[in-house]
Amino acid sequence: MNTVLWIVQIILAVAFGVAGALKSTRGRALEGTMPWVEDFSDRAVRFIGVMELLGAIGLVLPAATGIAAWLTPLAATGLVVVQVLAVVTHLRRKEPQVVPVNVVLGLLAAFVAWQRFGPHSL
Repeated sequence: MNTVLWIVQIILAVAFGVAGALKSTRGRALEGTMPWVEDFSDRAVRFIGVMELLGAIGLVLPAATGIAAWLTPLAATGLVVVQVLAVVTHLRRKEPQVVPVNVVLGLLAAFVAWQRFGPHSL
């Protein structure tokens, strides 16, 4: 199970790392590819990106180094919150086609949080 968790953590870290890097560096310039950004200020989009980047780092780095490994399930929990808010935003904007991606990412992050807080803690 530990191997499965590491695979999921790495997949999530890559997904959130790429998305976070885009949002934190481009901000509202992403309107063409991410229409939801028009509802937020440039600062808010960049903040979301930074939170996703920190979450991506938190999924892997503490667990890999063994330093403050308790941060890994907290990072996963934070990413669950980000995905819940993303689902709310997309439903409010009547963009249901995007919701399944957010649900899958949120469920994977919840799985990591649950396992790393519980039976497979680091």
